[in-house]
Amino acid sequence: MRDMLGMMKQAKEMQAKMKVMQEEIANLETTASSGGGLVSVTLSGKGTLSALNIDPSLMKEGEGEILEDLIIAAHNDAKAKLEAQMAEKTQALTAGLPIPPGFKLPF
Repeated sequence: MRDMLGMMKQAKEMQAKMKVMQEEIANLETTASSGGGLVSVTLSGKGTLSALNIDPSLMKEGEGEILEDLIIAAHNDAKAKLEAQMAEKTQALTAGLPIPPGFKLPF
């Protein structure tokens, strides 16, 4: 019975830590650029695009396709950085827990 109470206490502590971590992740913000800094995007911790900066030199007729590619590249880079930060925070929280490799938590 004592082990069960200990497990329940650990589960409650883990739940509280996860809630704090989710709030921290929601407050994260990451910026990435492409084209040597000509295009940059900023993503929030929830993955929403919060800022987009485009160098005026790219605003030329006939270069729309290049601009589109640069925006996509910057967005994908920012998303990868954000996911890495989230994984780092999750790993710190779950250190020492018997969680199978590749298991993703529900956020």
